[in-house]
Amino acid sequence: MSTESIGARYHGLDAWPSRDILDVFIEGQMAAIAAVRAAAGQIEAAAEAVTARMRSGGRLVYVGAGTSGRLALLDGVELMPTFDWPDDRVVYLIAGGENALIKAVEGAEDDREAGKRDIIDAKVSAKDAVIAVAASGTTPYTIAALETGRAAGALGIGIANNASAPLLAAAELPILLDTGPEAIGGSTRMKAGTAQKATLNLLSSLVMTRLGRVHDGYMVDLRATNIKLKKRSEKMLMDIAGIGAEAARDALQRCNGRVKPAVLVAKGLTPDAAEKALDAAGGSLRQALKTIA
Repeated sequence: MSTESIGARYHGLDAWPSRDILDVFIEGQMAAIAAVRAAAGQIEAAAEAVTARMRSGGRLVYVGAGTSGRLALLDGVELMPTFDWPDDRVVYLIAGGENALIKAVEGAEDDREAGKRDIIDAKVSAKDAVIAVAASGTTPYTIAALETGRAAGALGIGIANNASAPLLAAAELPILLDTGPEAIGGSTRMKAGTAQKATLNLLSSLVMTRLGRVHDGYMVDLRATNIKLKKRSEKMLMDIAGIGAEAARDALQRCNGRVKPAVLVAKGLTPDAAEKALDAAGGSLRQALKTIA
């Protein structure tokens, strides 16, 4: 297993000058992104399939253990403020439960029955997409969860850093991130973790873009929960609708701070008409704007 092996070039690493050690660590991070680039086709296919499930009202079900589980949870948590993705449409399953988010839970990743049980308890169905992440691709908890999810009809995506990993074989849509040996053998929070984080970011961001939650590179469905985000909403509206700050603030106030209907209000619709236009356009601001052009 490449993620557990130690590359010959790293022998004696602890005796190197600090700058040389840092350079090889940085080199590893760059190699991680190269591995993600090599998997772009697999990521695209997964995102298109996930998008279809989400359009049918499905949920994103993130599964992992240890570092992989924490990275998966981080990706899901960020979807809510960034894209206003509903809380009840994200499920987080991590070996060992919530305690495993801040400390190691011994043996949790080896518990296949817990992986099965967590999927069943979450009532995973054919509408959902299970995204299972494991650097080794051999984690029993994660594999069992993916298999159980697929048996329930869910889309199964496996993300691993070793070719021929059982997790990839269990997935309907496997994503191989071939990052190779770590500079610190087995420390998959390094290269492997970076590649996983980037892949999760790309996958979910592409899904949200395909679902109409991005317009011209703007996060038009963001939740403006603080002063910074309120200013961002105002600036987005000014840029997209071509209006001044005062008009933008007024439109946002009429639309409860939501950018997409506010754009349509700035174009002359009432808030109710704006909501109906967006609903008819499947939530796509671009399509809604075409109907009033």
